[in-house]
Formats: sequence, structure tokens, C-alpha cells
Amino acid sequence: MKAQFRRTKDKDFTGQLIRKNMESYYRELGIDWDQGLFDKNWDVFENYELLVNFAPVGILRLSHDHLAYYIRDLQVDPRWQCKGFGTQAIEYAADIARNSGFGLLRLRVFRRNPAVSLYERMGFRIRKTKDEMHYMEREVS
Repeated sequence: MKAQFRRTKDKDFTGQLIRKNMESYYRELGIDWDQGLFDKNWDVFENYELLVNFAPVGILRLSHDHLAYYIRDLQVDPRWQCKGFGTQAIEYAADIARNSGFGLLRLRVFRRNPAVSLYERMGFRIRKTKDEMHYMEREVS
């Protein structure tokens, strides 16, 4: 099944999905949801929704600096996970980076997150590990 991607203005869906998917990590690590930071970054990040049959099933949030494009959030509704949508979202992000003239795609992920294996399968390598986070990157040229 193929997902469609489009820019989104649905801040509520995005925030709810992030909180829902990340809740166990936040609780385990004693991290509180920072609504102010989410609100601040909403206007800075490129916000996309993943759609299946015109219904949102996930979100992809990107940013960039002068060195690389960054996946800031990639969340898929648990009912739609393990169906290839994460892979499609990563390839979509890589295409955006490449088409924008960037050669690197970076992200950070909790070390315990099973998505680490997906990222490694998609060509990401761990650049460094600090505290509970892996910092990963892949070339997109």
C-alpha cells in the first residue's frame, strides 16, 4: 500500500500522535511534553501528513541547516505500523533533501526505540550516542 504525503496544518493530530507514540519513552525517561517547544517548532519545521485513502495515518516533520536535512519526527499510528509507511516516509524525506541540494539526512532516536533497526536497514549509521539518544545519518546523493 502506498502512502500519499502532503503538507499539513493539522497541529492537533500531529501533537496527539507524537504524544501517543512517545508516551512510554517520555514516562520511562522522566521527560515532560513541552507544548511551548512544539508550538514554537510548528512554524519552523516542514510538517507533512501520511495519508492512506485520504485519511491521515502518520506524520513526518523535517528541518534543515546548512549541512543537512533532519527528520525531526516520524510517527505512524500504531494501527498502521509495520506496513512500510515508515520506509516510504524516509524515502520521501531523502528525496526532499536530495532535491534541495543536500547530501545528508540526519535524525535522532531513543536508543531503545525499535525504529533504530528500520533506520539502519534504510542506510543510517550511528554517528554518536549520548545519554538515551542515537544520532544517526545517511547519505542521500
